[in-house]
Amino acid sequence: MKLGITGHRGLSPEVEERVRAMINEAVNAHAAADLVAVSCIADGPDSWFAQAVLKHGGQLEVVVPATKYRESLPDWHHPVYDRLLSRAGDVHETGLTESTSEAHMAASEILVGLADELIAVWDGKPAWGYGGTADVVAYAERNGVPVRVLWPTGATR
Repeated sequence: MKLGITGHRGLSPEVEERVRAMINEAVNAHAAADLVAVSCIADGPDSWFAQAVLKHGGQLEVVVPATKYRESLPDWHHPVYDRLLSRAGDVHETGLTESTSEAHMAASEILVGLADELIAVWDGKPAWGYGGTADVVAYAERNGVPVRVLWPTGATR
């Protein structure tokens, strides 16, 4: 089972704790031998999900939106990104250079195409910019990929 991940970054510590628990519950519902995370491994839900799947004994596939993607992520996240990228069994690239909204959406389209199901850490609201979580959810739905939304009751971002 290949599970893709998309979700909001920059969540508060309280929401992060609740989301991580929801991610762990979703991951633990699957047999480790059959589980593959498909992630862009950005800070936030992308990396939390990848870490949870690896800890559970599953595998990781990474989609890299652009050659300069790593540089667009927060400096404090680089060690996590590098560690997760080194654990990837397969790496998919968009072929784009600049880490733009268009590159992020292109990567999300690849991710959705690889996934049997999309996990979305999503508050249900429209995307703040092109390629946001809502856009990825809509793309998955248009392409017949089931979406499971994980969002704590009463949480805001």
